[in-house]
Amino acid sequence: MADDFKPGLEGVVAVETEIAEPDREGGSLRYRGIDIEELVGRYPYENVWGLLVDDDLESKMPDPEPYEPAGLTGNAPSDLQAETARLSGVWGLGKLNEISDEQAREDLGRLSAQMMSIVAHSARLADGKTDVVPDDVVAQGETAAEKFLLRWRGEADPRHAKAIDTYWICTAEHGLNASTFTARIVASTGADCGASLSAAVGALSGPLHGGAPAYVKPMLEEVAQSGDAERWVRDTLAAGKRIMGFGHRIYRAEDPRSRLLKRTAKELGSTQVELAEELEQVALAALQERHPERVLATNVEYYSAIVLDVAEIPPRLAPAMFACSRVAGWSAHILEQKRTGRLFRPSARYVGPATRSLQSVS
Repeated sequence: MADDFKPGLEGVVAVETEIAEPDREGGSLRYRGIDIEELVGRYPYENVWGLLVDDDLESKMPDPEPYEPAGLTGNAPSDLQAETARLSGVWGLGKLNEISDEQAREDLGRLSAQMMSIVAHSARLADGKTDVVPDDVVAQGETAAEKFLLRWRGEADPRHAKAIDTYWICTAEHGLNASTFTARIVASTGADCGASLSAAVGALSGPLHGGAPAYVKPMLEEVAQSGDAERWVRDTLAAGKRIMGFGHRIYRAEDPRSRLLKRTAKELGSTQVELAEELEQVALAALQERHPERVLATNVEYYSAIVLDVAEIPPRLAPAMFACSRVAGWSAHILEQKRTGRLFRPSARYVGPATRSLQSVS
């Protein structure tokens, strides 16, 4: 049997991209050549969206236009996926293989902004509030993060806005992960931008991709209740359970996003940092002892949970917050895929039964 089969396409190069460069060995992440450490605190997320999509830091993701989401449930990931798909029909979006690059860029800007608005509306409903924050109140926000908070809560604490903005920038793009690959696959068929982005949200809703921050805070609460981080780690590993927030399939050094988010959590005075650092040290030592052949550093999801907790983001909302951040990367990849004009059509190797008669199975 040929040895070219790679389960999960592990290590298979499927696209060439100019958008982002995770440095496997150096522990850095660059958006179109610019290290994210240079971006955080200097440019807000909406400008980073412009960098990723347009290669222009002076370009910005637009503000969302007036729109009332229909049939929200308060389950933000589901609401986001459904409403993003619905916008294709409401706005009459054109198919990617039938519209210009300029039109596709405009569609992606409109959708990205509206997706953030949908999450804010859904989160407000989940909080038990059925009213809508007036547009003049939302307009008081200076950044996308502030406007998001105003649309959700009617107020924007500066600490919360900084936490969200930093988190969004750190997780705006990260190469050909599952949701980005999904967006590119759908875009390669010529489907419209709404279909491509909605499909990406669906891929992101799974707990194996982007969902870990939702589990980190409950994990820290368990550790705090036990009062013994070393024993908790030992018992967890002995039971065959996974400690969330450690190890990454890309980095062989520290995840640079984790480093930035940890620093931000400290700057914002997180009450969880001390416990998080204690568990981090214990977990890394235990994991290294069990798997000396592997690099199992702290990944982005661990300190994402701490930073999101500073902004009082409930764990159930974490996947939708990740989707808000990733609209930049998804949009950039959809445009890049459109320009290739190539349909994804990988092969499958059949390993089922040999030829047999119907009688043999009846």
